[in-house]
Amino acid sequence: MDGADIVVCATNAIEPVLRGEWLKPGAHVNAVGSPRPNWRELDDAAMRETLIVGSRDAAMKEAGDVILSGASIHAEAGEILGGSVSLDPARTTIFKSVGIAIEDIAAARLVHDRYKRRNE
Repeated sequence: MDGADIVVCATNAIEPVLRGEWLKPGAHVNAVGSPRPNWRELDDAAMRETLIVGSRDAAMKEAGDVILSGASIHAEAGEILGGSVSLDPARTTIFKSVGIAIEDIAAARLVHDRYKRRNE
């Protein structure tokens, strides 16, 4: 994972398996696993990064990564895709999904397009 621009976590971990200290500035993490209020994939350091969720309501009910870390949610994916909230491209971003498939697809497109622009 050293130097990775994009990291995907899709586990059934109960304890964090991804540490924020492992992420380079500007990386993006899609965290799509551990969908229980008492399970976690990401540690507190990762959760202090710019956090995007599919739904604030769903994340606060289902995402142990968000609930147990006390993380501050920067935006919902729809707010970013709609242009009402922006992202700092130098900051590491975390997308915590709890299973809203259309938003997962849209988030993947956003990351892909951002990656392509950075490497043109």
